[in-house]
Amino acid sequence: MLIAKNNEAERSKLWRIVITVSSILIVVIAVFFLVRMFTSNPLEGNWVSEGSELALDIENNERMTVTLPDVVEEQTVEVELQYSLDRDEKTITFKEIPGALASQAESSGGQYTEENLRTALTNLTTTFSYSVDQGQLTLTEREYGEQMVFVRQ
Repeated sequence: MLIAKNNEAERSKLWRIVITVSSILIVVIAVFFLVRMFTSNPLEGNWVSEGSELALDIENNERMTVTLPDVVEEQTVEVELQYSLDRDEKTITFKEIPGALASQAESSGGQYTEENLRTALTNLTTTFSYSVDQGQLTLTEREYGEQMVFVRQ
């Protein structure tokens, strides 16, 4: 009987404090997981295409980096894009950042042009319906129904 030196009133007070603190902790953890579950971006992370070496690095700040394998021979090119996500409709729209392709083409030293980048991004800069299932992202183009499948890295 080391706790509260056999004083029943002290032990009761300590027990109430322990129960109160643990209850508050449980509620805080539950709120954290509920908020994270309903407000987090389900697409955030690194995704690699199954069919090609196209890779998407989707960040939470509505920016993403696309790794394009076919712009320059034997060299991958990373391009930054904007995206907007609609969780209710389960759609994602990819857009160019104004001026980003031109500045990246200038910094390449003539290896590729702005038009090369724009052509490589043609299939990607549109609106897709998305589906995430067990680490697999499926983007289905809204107009023609073409699908791209990515695996989480």
